[in-house]
Amino acid sequence: MGNPREIWLMRHGETAWSLSGAHTGRTDLPLTAMGEERAAALGKYLAGRKFDLVLTSPMLRAVETCRLAGYADVSQNEPNLCEWDYGSYEGKSTPQIRAERPGWQLWRDGVLDGETVEQVAARADLVIARIAATTGDVALFAHGHILRILAARWLNLSPVSGKLFALGTATLSVLGYEREQRVVLRWNLNITP
Repeated sequence: MGNPREIWLMRHGETAWSLSGAHTGRTDLPLTAMGEERAAALGKYLAGRKFDLVLTSPMLRAVETCRLAGYADVSQNEPNLCEWDYGSYEGKSTPQIRAERPGWQLWRDGVLDGETVEQVAARADLVIARIAATTGDVALFAHGHILRILAARWLNLSPVSGKLFALGTATLSVLGYEREQRVVLRWNLNITP
């Protein structure tokens, strides 16, 4: 079994809810005009870079980011890259949730009627297993929290360690190896138009 050389993580461009700070899991929102512009900037930065495997979350914001970056024709839908299901907290910002649950923290307290961090991590582990046989570079177009958890799992950290990896919209991060050790090569690069 081979190992991918590098795993390129692209978080989707800005949406109205990511701009407002609302938790956006399964609500299928389009990109804003700025989100589209920054997704296209990702494409210019990548300049047609070849990947052995390109996977995208099926959510519109990730699919559109992938398309605007120039990889729609080679991408494959990967349901395990969907964002955390926030359940009852879908569409609510942290201050709104804290009005109901003072002191609430996503990574410590989780969500009501949605996925646990362990369930999200199980999906991230399935993505890592899927790409394990790839010997070339891989690109993933997805969402903030799933990509943060995937990075933690790549490093064999607990899923909650994803809280340590801040990730902005339309950013680029790269996971890979230093010799045989899994590492973060680049993180949260802001690609501007």
